[in-house]
Amino acid sequence: MADGPYRYQQPGAGPFYYPQTQPNPHHPRHLPRSGSPVNGSRGTYTNETPSPSRSPVSQVSHNPYGMFGPNHPQSQHMMMNGAPGHQRYMPMGVINKYQQQNSQHQHGQQQHHPHHQQQQNHPGGQGTMGHQHTFSSGTMSNATPQFTPSHLHSGTPNNSQIAFGEAISEHWQQQLQLAAEARTASTTPHHHCRKEGVSRVSKGPTEVSPEHSPRIGGDEERNRATANVEIRRQDWDAMDLSGQGLRALAPSLFRDYMFLGKLFIDNNRLTRLHPSLGQLRSLTHLDASNNQLREVPEEIGMLVNLKALLLFDNNINSLPNEIGYLHRLEMLGIEGNPLDEELKEEIIRRGSKALVTHLRENMEAGDAPNERDWHILDETSATDTLSVLSYNILCDKYATTAQYGYTPSEVLSWEYRRDIILGEVKGHNADIVCLQEVDQERYNEFFRRELAHQDYRGVFSPKTRAKTMADKEARFVDGCATFYKSRKYILLDKHVIDFANTAINRPDMKGEHDTFNRVMPRDHIAVVTFFENRATGSRLIVVNVHIYWDPAFKDVKLVQVAIMMEQVSRLADRWAKHPPCTDKAAFRHAELDGEPSLAAAEECPDELAPSQEYSNGTQIPLLICGDFNSAAGTGVYDLLTRGSVSGDHADLANHSYGNFTRDGMAHPFNLKSAYNGTDELSFTNYTPTFSGVIDYIWYSTNALQVRGVLGDVDLDYLSKVPGFPNHHFPSDHLALKAEFSVKSRKEIKAAVEVKFGPQKERRG
Repeated sequence: MADGPYRYQQPGAGPFYYPQTQPNPHHPRHLPRSGSPVNGSRGTYTNETPSPSRSPVSQVSHNPYGMFGPNHPQSQHMMMNGAPGHQRYMPMGVINKYQQQNSQHQHGQQQHHPHHQQQQNHPGGQGTMGHQHTFSSGTMSNATPQFTPSHLHSGTPNNSQIAFGEAISEHWQQQLQLAAEARTASTTPHHHCRKEGVSRVSKGPTEVSPEHSPRIGGDEERNRATANVEIRRQDWDAMDLSGQGLRALAPSLFRDYMFLGKLFIDNNRLTRLHPSLGQLRSLTHLDASNNQLREVPEEIGMLVNLKALLLFDNNINSLPNEIGYLHRLEMLGIEGNPLDEELKEEIIRRGSKALVTHLRENMEAGDAPNERDWHILDETSATDTLSVLSYNILCDKYATTAQYGYTPSEVLSWEYRRDIILGEVKGHNADIVCLQEVDQERYNEFFRRELAHQDYRGVFSPKTRAKTMADKEARFVDGCATFYKSRKYILLDKHVIDFANTAINRPDMKGEHDTFNRVMPRDHIAVVTFFENRATGSRLIVVNVHIYWDPAFKDVKLVQVAIMMEQVSRLADRWAKHPPCTDKAAFRHAELDGEPSLAAAEECPDELAPSQEYSNGTQIPLLICGDFNSAAGTGVYDLLTRGSVSGDHADLANHSYGNFTRDGMAHPFNLKSAYNGTDELSFTNYTPTFSGVIDYIWYSTNALQVRGVLGDVDLDYLSKVPGFPNHHFPSDHLALKAEFSVKSRKEIKAAVEVKFGPQKERRG
């Protein structure tokens, strides 16, 4: 459609598309508003007319939009602008009161006041005000409009002190100017497209990619990885349907044009906006002014990239709290609507952002989503089973309004989120729990104490930066925490992998500049634990890891995972020779704050099986859980699933990392994602700028068999939720859970070969 006969072909037209349909000549919006003093007294625009964006701050210009003077014949019957059905008249008492307060000042402007003459002594400053305005960047002009309180239109509060006093903000004055401009354009079909065609020079094709997301907060950990999505070339991203007399919009508009950045549907006869509007998540500008809308759908909250939402001159009397999600919104145009006075007062006094904040902070939790389904993948009987939960809980120091502006501040607080997190961990009741982004203070003072009541004991390590800090600061450094059921498992050994320190101490890497400049500054770690099942004697290696986030450092991610797998392989070979546990009774006592308890011993089986023996490390069942910040198709994913990647992998680019780039990277395990081959999980990280799978539970296929996984979030619920965290999901990540059965010794075979072929991958 972009290359068809309907493209707007005027030279310099810019990225616009509009259908060639004839406007309805009888539409009331196409007729001049004779009752509007704004349109009736508008000055003629010329090139010499100063626009608000070019006028000096000190300029005082005459006001062509002011109310009629007290002696004007139309002042006794003046109607204020408003949409049909809710036109209101200004009370004469208010007019007289305002005119008495300002008549001297206005007459001073109309006459030859010396001070004003001096300020107006510049070209074009003869009392005529221009109104150039474009939407080329999707944002409103930052210039201060030359408006006075006399320009208020319909819909203002009845309280004259609010409507006409000094409390009116410059933002509201700017909104009145935009509303006036929208009314003057009401008779022109495709006004925005024609305006762009005159004022812009075409910039040619634009690369549009849904993976694009701006970085916020510099080198903060909470910035997300991006998916490898093919970049589409699109030479227009704006659609102008204004002035067409439309009564409805087909849902296919929102489904087929999800790349749109600007949509103009103003000056039509629309009575409602279809909920499918929420699919246009790339929109930065939406103009639905001069219609017959009575409400705004809740799905408007999905358009979190909106910077301008113009709803001038409709019949809207309330706004959904979901507008609170629009944390990037700079202009919410509501002039000319019979809006609730409390909301109107908020935007008049403090501006659009204040109203958005007000709606967000007063947002209710709403209906909770349906429980996530449990998907059974293997129903065969098994005697040795285990379950594992992996969850990036969102560290408290990263849960800020700057990073998650769409989330109410109360919901971001640790006091609100911690109980939901704890309830979810307890509810799943997994044998092994791997948590990422747990700081030392929350581990020691909250999780360790609370989970001890559920028979959990833990192993924790913060990122390595904590070693260089004082205790007061180090307690807020996050890391990885692994909890296990002490009644079921014995902790035989543990190890922390320090990626940076390992890299700079490798003989082949310590002389490389990329090692010092790219890998060493990232202080991520992995916690490796070695368990034995009390009842069956089978042993288990569990890796809990958090990989670096930045998509510009794919090489660093790949090196971190390569180091992790190299170290795990060495540990597995060493632990394969670990001596049998001969006195399991010594491990029966659980601890709560250092005090022994016999509760665990009472529930242990009377006959404990002897420790199983393994000839090499690959025979030991292996689980690798964590936030890898890497999607399918990346070097990290390829290395884990295929067992090796070459030294010239695209993610390494031109960086040099010793043997890794010279000989490639490999590991001896046969690994597979627990969710591989299923369509039950479409994302693990969900924010307005990114939705994808970056968290995994990997398992060794030669020793473990997946029996079931925790399914996806209710899709109906997601249709009105632009991102996590929110009232029901305390982190921007989902918890992953899987259940496995340990294969019998006859089934377990050493992984003597590495599978180099690609495996079937699930969508997401």
